[in-house]
Amino acid sequence: MSLTDLALDLSKEVPRSPRETFAGYVHAGRMLDKCRAVAAGAGHDYHYNCPLDRFFFDFTGIDHEEFQDFVATGADDKAIADWITENSRVKNREDVVKWNNKMRDMRISEMPLPLQMFLEDYIPQYIPAGKVVRVWFDVYDIEEGRI
Repeated sequence: MSLTDLALDLSKEVPRSPRETFAGYVHAGRMLDKCRAVAAGAGHDYHYNCPLDRFFFDFTGIDHEEFQDFVATGADDKAIADWITENSRVKNREDVVKWNNKMRDMRISEMPLPLQMFLEDYIPQYIPAGKVVRVWFDVYDIEEGRI
């Protein structure tokens, strides 16, 4: 398959939930969906290497450009999952589980101030009135209609 065959058109579909695990990591599947779409010219309003992606790259030590280059080869999900496992500096499953749970539970008040400032305006603009954002991942799942 080619990259364009694998890429979602993010003007018509949404990427995976950040809660979904891929290669053992939360958010990695969503990041992959965005990376493929952006590389194929179908990213729409989604951004690759955004602050949430940066949390993953900072934790794993994976270089975002190297990841993007490998994704652009048209590698399938299994090949990319294997590549992440091989290239992550994190080898202890306990560390991954702790990081996954930290990310799942991260409240906006625990985020770096620039992200808090961004979300202060973003949430009222894109989250329907009456929906409660309890943790960061809620923003994506509410906005994209999963919860």
